Amino acid sequence: MPDFDLVIFDCDGVLIDSEVISARMLVAELAALGVAVDLPYVARHFLGRSYPVVLAQIRQEFGLDLPPEFEDDYRRRLLAAFDGELRAMPGVREAIERLRRPYCLATSSSPTRVNRSLDIVGLSGLFQGRIFTASEVARGKPAPDLFLHVAARMGAAPDRCLVIEDSLNGVRAGLAAGMTVWQFTGGSHMQGLAQVMDANVEPHRRFASFDDFSNPVPTLERGEAPHE
Repeated sequence: MPDFDLVIFDCDGVLIDSEVISARMLVAELAALGVAVDLPYVARHFLGRSYPVVLAQIRQEFGLDLPPEFEDDYRRRLLAAFDGELRAMPGVREAIERLRRPYCLATSSSPTRVNRSLDIVGLSGLFQGRIFTASEVARGKPAPDLFLHVAARMGAAPDRCLVIEDSLNGVRAGLAAGMTVWQFTGGSHMQGLAQVMDANVEPHRRFASFDDFSNPVPTLERGEAPHE
């Protein structure tokens, strides 16, 4: 394993255990408009993708243009659900606090959603000034644009970046950017939402617990977690 100059974390499904909540909410919201999809469909087509891509998929598959208020209504209800249910991934705070390399966050979520999500789980302080969203680039994941944008802004060469992703679309994006990609498989959606895998899209590593995060590259972490 090489060493790295920058670690790039996805948010939903990596830092926060949000994907099952989001998928369940989206299924219900679409059903109210007469669009019948199930959780496996959401996993295949929507996980790791930005809202405009979701809109395009619904338009193509069902011939439906979602009403202008749909996005705001969905996000409002989703954040209300997050208030009661959202949790940080076990061990992720400790793993980040032990990092001895620069790190940041790159997400398909909107700035409002990601900031609120981090507030709810108490991770905001770790990512102040380190958040990048798909709204900053022309193409969201699985295109490499967001990861390449992040590398350029953070002053790191793509081949010296480590991406932590959960979704197949996120893995695709990291690999297309020429980065090392580790797939985190410990989120509840990995058990509850079976993702369709692609034999041509293989991350460099899979891991299910942040307790094992740096095992292949011990130099990623300090010798011990920092004291408060």
